[in-house]
Amino acid sequence: MEEKLNVATVLKPQGIRGEIKVKVFLDESEDFKTFKRIFIGGEEYSVLSVRTQGDFAFVGVKGIADRNVAETLRGKDIDVLRSDCPPLPEGRYYIADLLGCEVFYTSGEKIGEVKEVVPAGTDIYVLSTAKGEVSFAAADGVIEDVDVETKKITVNKKRFKEVSV
Repeated sequence: MEEKLNVATVLKPQGIRGEIKVKVFLDESEDFKTFKRIFIGGEEYSVLSVRTQGDFAFVGVKGIADRNVAETLRGKDIDVLRSDCPPLPEGRYYIADLLGCEVFYTSGEKIGEVKEVVPAGTDIYVLSTAKGEVSFAAADGVIEDVDVETKKITVNKKRFKEVSV
């Protein structure tokens, strides 16, 4: 598994004192407040302050003292060490762990491989298959089992057919 996880992306500078506005990819943006260090574009920064609003956070980091320096971070990914992340409840997974998983029907028939997970009220999984790209909502009853260690996801064929496009 990946040592670092992508948890946000820098949208823009916020104000004149070097604070940045970020789009948070966590279930709860409040969880971003638990991080004491982050990696922006691969470089480590100490977190000085975090305010959250919806899916966004306003972050102050050591070494970014003005708007001009903050502007150089625009569009960069924010990663954290897996060991710094809050524990997940049972049945929840980091998107990074789902990418590359092979998806099968309960009968054992392979459907494809997870290429993207779009966070939403009900997450959307995008698969690469022999026939092209297929998307499905992770609605109730669709996913039967997830094993991130073996990179295998099992889905209910009937429910999958109902929600896939």
